[in-house]
Amino acid sequence: MENETLKLTSVLADPTRFSIYQYIVANHRAVTVQEIADQFDIHPNVARLHLTKLEDVNLLNSASEKTGKGGRPSRLYSLSDQVISLQFPPRDYQLLANIAIETLISLGEAGQKALYEMGRKFGHEAARQAIEKERTSISEMNTEEKIASIHRLVLAQGLNPEIELIGEQNLRFRVYNCTFKEAASKNPQSICRMHHALLLGIFETYFGENISLIEENSMLTGCKSCDYTMLRLS
Repeated sequence: MENETLKLTSVLADPTRFSIYQYIVANHRAVTVQEIADQFDIHPNVARLHLTKLEDVNLLNSASEKTGKGGRPSRLYSLSDQVISLQFPPRDYQLLANIAIETLISLGEAGQKALYEMGRKFGHEAARQAIEKERTSISEMNTEEKIASIHRLVLAQGLNPEIELIGEQNLRFRVYNCTFKEAASKNPQSICRMHHALLLGIFETYFGENISLIEENSMLTGCKSCDYTMLRLS
């Protein structure tokens, strides 16, 4: 794990390479060498080198695209399924998932409730620590600042988020990755419920407990992202 972390940090230490990775994450689609070269104003050979290094540490996958026009096929680069944390050393979310599963198995129906409460408390604590690091308080933050803080927090957890304000009261929240993907494939309902509780805990810390977090789409059912709407209840 330590060697893998060192390789990852070494690759992402280059500012241009890190920006390229963030660009691909933000666009949620495959890119070509030429697109990256144009976007970052660099030579295609340099763009290809950066993309290859990101692929070498399993952050990207690549595949040939046949254009039907003859000549050499283009190469498309897209995000891999590997979940990374942008905090180093990385937090061991897999360990948390394993503990949660063991709790569920050992406690039966009571374990379901314990699993949900564990996720919610973890969300509260993660949000509290994030706010502390920003040296501010909830009372001093407006809605836009809260959204920006949540975005930074869940991005650091490897979730590739999008957050959109709907009117003055509600939010649309979308993630394109899941830190509990492997565990969820074996125990989908329990782990997804725990992850939902974790996200609810984060939003409750920023917006108060008088909210509802509604899941609308899930990656486990074949969707490209997990989509939620946060409603502030009057």
